[in-house]
Amino acid sequence: MKNLLFQYGALKGMGKVAALVWGMATPVVAEPVQIAALGDSLTQGYGLVADEGLVPQLQAWLNRKGAEVTLVNAGVSGDTTAGGLARIDWTLTPEVEGLIVTLGGNDLLRGIDPAHSRENLSAILSRAEEKGVAVLLVGMTAPGNFGPEFKAEFDAIYPELAEDYGIPYAGRFFDAFPTEDPAEVLDLMQPDGIHPNAAGVSRIVEELGPDVLRLVDMIRKRD
Repeated sequence: MKNLLFQYGALKGMGKVAALVWGMATPVVAEPVQIAALGDSLTQGYGLVADEGLVPQLQAWLNRKGAEVTLVNAGVSGDTTAGGLARIDWTLTPEVEGLIVTLGGNDLLRGIDPAHSRENLSAILSRAEEKGVAVLLVGMTAPGNFGPEFKAEFDAIYPELAEDYGIPYAGRFFDAFPTEDPAEVLDLMQPDGIHPNAAGVSRIVEELGPDVLRLVDMIRKRD
């Protein structure tokens, strides 16, 4: 009887060890990285049905790539860089680990001094840096009708800020389009000539997606 009890105890102990080893061998599933997309109507999805906007199309693209990411749509139609700055603190909740910044289009529409746009964007990047949030900056370019000096000053904002803050720069929002002239890409634009249609957004996502994947990798490496 003593022998039987000893054998039972040994087997029971082995069961605990086996369970421990199994637990150690079971892969730990990483929590999805949460990234907020801070922007204006281009981010919000103006004029499009819910699943055709930038954020849902980008989320679907990331899902297809197997990325564990949750995107938060922090786009507000009509927002300027000042508007983005005004809501950056409540956008950066404790769960947010990454930020995609796409602002400046409405500054252009209103002819706002590029110095003010730069100041606002810099303040947004500073807030993110203070909170330890990784940022991907998406650029804009000014049309030529503002004059060469305005265009040069505005266009320089994004690459220079990205370098100053040591963050990735995704290039121009419409880089996926063959030209900056809306009249030449009517098949990719909504009738207003300002906002991309669903096909245009799809083009943008294909261009922007790899940059977002690199942002996710940066965040994972921090953990």
